[in-house]
Amino acid sequence: MEISRKKLREEVLGRVKYVKTCVMARELCLLVRTNRAVLEPKDVQDICKYIAGLCKEEGCSEPSGLCQKAAAAIGSKDEEKYLELCAKSCVKCGEAKRPTQKKDAYVA
Repeated sequence: MEISRKKLREEVLGRVKYVKTCVMARELCLLVRTNRAVLEPKDVQDICKYIAGLCKEEGCSEPSGLCQKAAAAIGSKDEEKYLELCAKSCVKCGEAKRPTQKKDAYVA
């Protein structure tokens, strides 16, 4: 019984970490991309850097690096390059690992 509880706990904590990093990063990225017309370049740059940190925390170095480059591109006024890098980062982020969910776990 205790082994099942520990295993389920590990799975839940893994899902929480995934939501705190990957899901939040994707949601923030989407929010910035869809509302960039009303955001200042500095806002976008700061948020992109934050998203890059979330990706790095989860161990996703490629999306993190792309997001860092996107932040640098927006700072250099190169919006086309920023959009390209941001799109690549989002695609890479979407390819990231997802925690597996077991349906047979039961803890009383």
